[in-house]
Amino acid sequence: MSSDAVLGADGKLRCPWGVSTGDYVEYHDSEWGRPVHGDDALYERLCLEAFQSGLSWITILRRREGFRKAFSGFSIAEVAAFADGDRERLLADPGIIRNRAKIDATLANARELAGWEHGALSGLIWSYAPDPATRRAPRRIADIPAVTTESTALARELKKRGLRFIGPTTAYALMQACGLVDDHLADCFARRAPAGG
Repeated sequence: MSSDAVLGADGKLRCPWGVSTGDYVEYHDSEWGRPVHGDDALYERLCLEAFQSGLSWITILRRREGFRKAFSGFSIAEVAAFADGDRERLLADPGIIRNRAKIDATLANARELAGWEHGALSGLIWSYAPDPATRRAPRRIADIPAVTTESTALARELKKRGLRFIGPTTAYALMQACGLVDDHLADCFARRAPAGG
């Protein structure tokens, strides 16, 4: 059966997007699809996925440190305390994507999450992880969905709880990036071994 995996310069098979630039190689090999836990860490990923909407991921990846600096390392407590002056600072910051709606959603989401119990965001997001035994390893990029039943339900629940700028596609991208699903191609060296395998 054919595969879309591509041989990298180092002789390792990777997902095709993971060999296009040095930034992507690093992100693909060390981060994408690896489990992420913790409220602040998942808040960062939620924010970055929202900022990515309508843009290429490489645009966000290359500005990630700028985002971290601008949003106090994505500390929910610190961002929740941002005032109008901080909003204006963010709208003028060339180190991030200066989209008013996305900035406003990032600030509003922090204020909402600041009222949640510690660990509630992480617990909620991970409760939507599908059983890995029910998922076949994708062989081709076309085998990977943009939206799933779980991502649709997760987006609906996050919206119901007051979070903004998250739809089913953004929720699925979050699930992929944070290891709730492993969408590395079957032949990709970065694919995790099955549990017990």
